[in-house]
Amino acid sequence: MSRVRATDRGYVAPSWLPGGHLQTIWPLLRKGPLPPYRRERWDTPDGDFIDLDWLPHRPGAPLVVLFHGLEGSSRSPYARSLMRHLAERGWNGVVPHFRGCSGEPNRLPRAYHSGDADEIGWILERLAAGFADVPRYAAGVSLGGNALLLWLGTRGEAASRFVDAAAAICPPLDLAAAGHHLGRGFNRVYTRHFLATLKANAAAKLHRHPGLFNSDAMWKAANLYEFDNLVTAPLHGFRDADDYWLRASSKPHLHGIRVPTLLINPLNDPFLPAVHLPDTREVSNAVQLEQPEEGGHVGFVVGGWPGHLDWLPGRLVRFFTAARSSQTTFPTIA
Repeated sequence: MSRVRATDRGYVAPSWLPGGHLQTIWPLLRKGPLPPYRRERWDTPDGDFIDLDWLPHRPGAPLVVLFHGLEGSSRSPYARSLMRHLAERGWNGVVPHFRGCSGEPNRLPRAYHSGDADEIGWILERLAAGFADVPRYAAGVSLGGNALLLWLGTRGEAASRFVDAAAAICPPLDLAAAGHHLGRGFNRVYTRHFLATLKANAAAKLHRHPGLFNSDAMWKAANLYEFDNLVTAPLHGFRDADDYWLRASSKPHLHGIRVPTLLINPLNDPFLPAVHLPDTREVSNAVQLEQPEEGGHVGFVVGGWPGHLDWLPGRLVRFFTAARSSQTTFPTIA
């Protein structure tokens, strides 16, 4: 496959919703109803658990697996809109929750992180065994997108045994660039939002597992770097935040992807400056780049006021369908 660095086939924001910040924040007000989820719990090989929220099963229909973002869940706006779209289309859908994100604390000291490729792989392998005779697609949003890309890039051809196509939406491909950028200017609003829940969850974990890290220092963490340096990195086998952000970034591994993969990164995403986005020389022939001018961070609102979130689900389903049915290459747009 050849690649597309496209804006003409990509997202176009409504005129009434200008700028990356508004396009990021407005979808939080447009969640819509919850899909008819059914919850299932899986025990993990290391003695922990994850919870998965499923759409009603449709025998013989394709399966879409959605990996959520930092502190996200099946209740996030993008998850609701995608799962509602799949239900209307008659497809199967599931949102696996990263550890501790389903509303109940996980058992072990570890939780989840941006480079959780092994967890992604374990989930997709088990799902492939249960849906062996239907097309299987994986999508990841933000943190979940980075972890999915890392799994795809480091597994190469082997990943095609478990998924037929994949998509990553607004992944923080370069964690150092994204992490430091979130500590500047208006972006500190997003950082405070993340830290509020991260710190509360970390405090609850420390209560169950005393001595994991310094409580006072954790509460004083002023940005994601300080929090990751103290909590995320050591709990997940990294030396420090620099080591974590380097080893967990998916961008260096995009050339290893062999599964047809759509990578959507708006140029005005507040979480990752456009200068850090990959070009066609930095990805494999299996990766289709779409870098629309607008969209914010997982925004993609369309329509007249007050808008709706139907663009992203439709784009993903079209890509998955085309990737499964077509053996032709993606067109190259100069």
